[in-house]
Amino acid sequence: MTTQQVWTTYSEDLKRFIISKVKDVAIADDILQNTFIKIHTKLHTLKDITKLKAWCFTVARNSILDYWKSTNQTFEIANFEAETIAAEDQHTEKDCLRAILQSLPKKYRDPIFLSDIKGLKQQEVADQLKQNLPTTKSQIQRARRLIAQGFMDCCGYVLNDKGKLVGVTQEKEDCKVCNN
Repeated sequence: MTTQQVWTTYSEDLKRFIISKVKDVAIADDILQNTFIKIHTKLHTLKDITKLKAWCFTVARNSILDYWKSTNQTFEIANFEAETIAAEDQHTEKDCLRAILQSLPKKYRDPIFLSDIKGLKQQEVADQLKQNLPTTKSQIQRARRLIAQGFMDCCGYVLNDKGKLVGVTQEKEDCKVCNN
């Protein structure tokens, strides 16, 4: 994955995270820029691409800590450490996605895994599954719709006017997918 792809995928989430900690948009922009400089220079060292999002948030967290240390804000550092530890125990979209993927029928789970998780081209997926390309494309699209529906059923996500899923993950005890 390139730095541009990481930016496209995670920059908005990272910026919201940074703003929630520093409460100043201008400072958050500077920290986000520093974060992506670090991501760009160290992306090649990431061994497990499935941990990319968590790694990016760790880089952002460390950039925030660097900012606070440079401004001698020790109180915020202590609070940030406590908040970060608590946040790690929270129910996340990743938990729901794992449960949603596990609930997919195998005929949808295998193509979506090969295509969207492993990054194979749809023709390569079709070849590997020994089926024709139109069938594979149909299964991948159906799996994507089922995943979106799973998030809507699970946590009350909705599709916005651009067709993107939006919402907030419910507490685990309220989650209809993870508690089944």
